[in-house]
Amino acid sequence: MSMMREFREFAIKGNVIDLAVGVIIGAAFAKIVDSIVADLIMPLVAALIGKIDFSSHFLVLGSVPPGTAMTLDAVKKAGVPVLAYGNFITIAVNFVILAFIIFLMVKQINRLKREATPAEKAPPATAEEVLLLREIRDSLRAKT
Repeated sequence: MSMMREFREFAIKGNVIDLAVGVIIGAAFAKIVDSIVADLIMPLVAALIGKIDFSSHFLVLGSVPPGTAMTLDAVKKAGVPVLAYGNFITIAVNFVILAFIIFLMVKQINRLKREATPAEKAPPATAEEVLLLREIRDSLRAKT
């Protein structure tokens, strides 16, 4: 029974619940960013640069059985070792674009956070003790 109690205490802690919420929001956010990259950014890049999908580029490292099509999927299904450098290039380009988009989003969120707190712009209130000490100092200066 104590193990169940320990598990319940662990699961109810604030950090665990915050982590669960973060994972759920992160998964939803990942879908949004993936859609931005795949549906908005990559078509524009492909229109400007041309073919952006390098996944069909590969280097065969063994002998291909006769009758096997020379596509990456067919060669892999045939059990031939393949150096799929094109797939790596595509994933690396997608990562760079994704990282740049996340950077821009975080930068904007940080800017909005700074603008949303006008209380930070106002100087902090001076403590009562400091004000009294200044009055004493000024009155002493005036007497000399």
